[in-house]
Amino acid sequence: MSRSTFSVLFYVNRGKEKNGVVPVMGRVTINCTQSQFSCKKSIPLALWDAKGNCAKGRSKEALQLNRDLDNIKAQIIKHYQHLCDREAFVTAEMVRNSYQGFGSEYETLLNAFDKDIASLKKRVGKDRVISTLWAMQLSRKDTASFIESHYHRKDISMLELTPDFIKDFAAYLSTERGLASGTIWQRCMWLKGVVMRAHYNGKIPRNPFAQFHISPNCKEREFLTEEELKQVMTHDFEDADLAFVRDIFVFICWTALAFVDVKNLTTDDIVDINGDKWIVSHRHKTNVPYQVKLMDVPLQIIERYKHLQEDKFVFGKLNYWSICKKLKKVIAACGIEKQISLHCGRHSWATLALSKGMPIESVSRVLGHTNIVTTQIYARITSQKLNDDLTMLSDKLNASFSNIKMA
Repeated sequence: MSRSTFSVLFYVNRGKEKNGVVPVMGRVTINCTQSQFSCKKSIPLALWDAKGNCAKGRSKEALQLNRDLDNIKAQIIKHYQHLCDREAFVTAEMVRNSYQGFGSEYETLLNAFDKDIASLKKRVGKDRVISTLWAMQLSRKDTASFIESHYHRKDISMLELTPDFIKDFAAYLSTERGLASGTIWQRCMWLKGVVMRAHYNGKIPRNPFAQFHISPNCKEREFLTEEELKQVMTHDFEDADLAFVRDIFVFICWTALAFVDVKNLTTDDIVDINGDKWIVSHRHKTNVPYQVKLMDVPLQIIERYKHLQEDKFVFGKLNYWSICKKLKKVIAACGIEKQISLHCGRHSWATLALSKGMPIESVSRVLGHTNIVTTQIYARITSQKLNDDLTMLSDKLNASFSNIKMA
């Protein structure tokens, strides 16, 4: 195995000369990789010895500078040796960062988490929603609890991370925190992302979690069957508030809109196309354009609550948590024993559309998905649809092979 080459060189930056004085720079070289840094020193250009890489002469100024440069070199060598004792390979950038006090040796996991959280905060309201920030903050909180529980420390150096860390973290979330598999997957993905970005930005030489994979094992998406949807639509509610919540949910089932898109729906988004009413807008979550033709049922619902329209909002001002709470009562009153949320309306629409033969590409377009794989997750093929497809195939094959006899 060839030995690594290591050297420290000092030079002056002539390009930044000012009144005959130039800044002194340093350069670390390891195996042909280089990294420059400022020595935070300056010297008259006339006193610099380019060949000796030091100040020339015996003046007080020259002697002091050379002592300072010798001290810098000794410190860099110390950091280099310390990194070599801990790492399989060391780069010039790692040594420079370690010397300057902000490199991988000083980067801790929770500190990296905090930096990513601060960066995400700036994006909330632009291309990220507040719930995404909350999810990352929860992952940071659980990571901190895990470090304190298993390592009896407040934080841990990024260099100390091993593949076992995230595996033990997942086990901790399951056994000690009692979280569901989908939540464990989310917490681990946030942690993995923080470490991946630290590696990409040169803070750590390797990504210890690169080979870690965990399945979310999500539950089957709940949805209403055609008969259950009819039950909800025809149930007579004496409470006007419950009737309103039912109508909002039915509107979602017939348009495939997410609640936030229903909340933000304005009269400007409803346009005439070839004599029919359409919703033409962009998904709040992905900013992907979508088009939904308004059939008779959603048109009736819009007309029913025309008196609530305020500032062009079709259904006035909606409160998500208030509607979610009342939706549980709506579903229970209809005699349906399923855990139905507002988002299940989208699942119901997608499943119903596929069962009626709508191509998955069209379903994906209406749902506003950026990837058809997402549509395949949301839009469940019912056993009825599978039975109809196989019956159709059976009829065609029987007709084609009717004259064929087995030998």
